[in-house]
Amino acid sequence: MIDSPYSSTTNIQRDIYSVSRLNSEARSLLEGSFPLLWVEGEISNFASPASGHWYFSLKDPHAQVRCAMFRNRNAHLGFVPKNGMQVLLRARISLYEARGDFQIIAEHMEEAGDGALRRAFEDLKKRLQQEGLFAAEHKLPLPEHIQTIGVITSPSGAAIRDILTTLKRRYPAAHVIVYPVSVQGSESAAQIVNMIKTAEARNECDVILLARGGGSLEDLWSFNEEIVAHAIYACSIPIVVGVGHEIDYTIADMVADCRAATPTAAAELVSPNQYELNQKLQLNSDRLINVIKRILSQYSQQTNWLSQRLQHPGRRIQDLSQRLDDLQLRLSQAQQHFLRHRSMSTAYLKEKLSRLHPMQSILLRKQRLQYLSHQLQQSISLTLRTKQSGFVQLTKTLNAVSPLATLERGYAIVSDIKSGNILREANQIKSGDKIKAKLYHGNIRCIVEEVDYD
Repeated sequence: MIDSPYSSTTNIQRDIYSVSRLNSEARSLLEGSFPLLWVEGEISNFASPASGHWYFSLKDPHAQVRCAMFRNRNAHLGFVPKNGMQVLLRARISLYEARGDFQIIAEHMEEAGDGALRRAFEDLKKRLQQEGLFAAEHKLPLPEHIQTIGVITSPSGAAIRDILTTLKRRYPAAHVIVYPVSVQGSESAAQIVNMIKTAEARNECDVILLARGGGSLEDLWSFNEEIVAHAIYACSIPIVVGVGHEIDYTIADMVADCRAATPTAAAELVSPNQYELNQKLQLNSDRLINVIKRILSQYSQQTNWLSQRLQHPGRRIQDLSQRLDDLQLRLSQAQQHFLRHRSMSTAYLKEKLSRLHPMQSILLRKQRLQYLSHQLQQSISLTLRTKQSGFVQLTKTLNAVSPLATLERGYAIVSDIKSGNILREANQIKSGDKIKAKLYHGNIRCIVEEVDYD
C-alpha cells in the first residue's frame, strides 16, 4: 500500500510552522545575516505620528523598501526629512512580524548628494553670520584708483579668459597679476587660502578678484569652505568674489568686500570704462586749463596793482626818516613821563618810610604806656574804695547778727557744763545740775536750785 502525501501517518511527521513562528524565525535569520549597512535612496510616504517615531519608504528608480526610525534615534538629528529628499541611512535589516513586512530599521540618517551639501552650506552660513563675518561694517571699500589687479583663479579656466578680455576692453592700462589655483577638488580650498595670504604678504595689488565659472554645488564647494571664508575676512586688501553664474551664491560671496554675479561682472566692477576715463580726463583737462587761465589773470591784475603802489626809494627813505623822528620824540616823552612817575613814587615811599621809623614807634608806645598806667591807678583806687565800702557794710551787718551784740544788751548764753549743750528750754536741766552762763565779759558757773517749767 502506497501512502498518500495527505494520509494521517504523514501528517504526524510534518514540522508545521505557525505564521508567528515563521515570521519570528525569518526575522532572526535576516537580523543575524546582515550587519549594519549603509543604504541610499529617496524618501516617500513619510509619516511622523504622535509617538515620535518616523515611518517612510526608501526608493530608487527600480525598487522600494519600508523603513522605520524610532524616536530615541531621530531625536539626535538636526533636520526633519521630507518626501523627495535623498538620504543616506545607517540601518539594520529586519522584519515586522505583525504584518510580515520586510523593513529596515534606521540607526542614523544624513542627507545625501546636494542635499547634504546644501544643509552643510546653511549650517556654516548661519554660524559665520553669528560670528560677524558677513557684517557690512567690516567690508573694505574698493579703491578709487586701481592700478594693479590680482586674480585668484584657475589659469586654464574660462573665468581667467573672460576677466582678461573684459579688462583689455575696458581698462587696458591695468596691471594684472594671476595667482593660479585649482578651483575645485579636495586641495582647492587650501590653495585659495594660500594665494590670498601670498597676495596680502606681497602687497602688490590694489584689489583681488577671486573667481571661477559656473558649476554644481559640489563643483563650487571650495568657495563654501570655512577656511576660505576666514581667509577672505582676515585679508587687508579688498576682495571681489565672482563665482559661477547669476543664481550661484557661495559663502565666499557673503564674506567678500564686494560680490559680483559672474567673473566678467567682477572684472567690470574693478575696471573703469576707458571711454568714460577719456571723457573724464578731457573734462578735467579743460577745467585745469580754465583754472590756470583764471589764476594767471588774477596774478596779472595783482602785478599791475602792486606796480601802482610801488614808491620811489627816496620817498620811502623820507617816510622812514619822518617815522624815525616821530618815534624818537615819543621815546623822549615816554622817558620823561617814566622819570616823573618814578620820582613821585620815590617821594611817597620816603614819606611812608619816615612814618615807620623806630623812634616814632617808641614814642607812640611810650604815650600808650603812660595812658594805660594812669588808667590802671584810677582803676585800683576805685576798686579799693568799692571794696572798703563793702567791707564796712559787711561789718555792720555782721555786728547786727553777732551773739556778742546780744550779750552786750544784757543777755547770756547758758550751757550744761557736763554735756556742753546750749540750754534753750527749762526741761533740759534739773535741780542740782551745774550750768555755765556766758556774759558779754566773762562766764558764770552756777548750781541750779530750782527749775520752773512755766
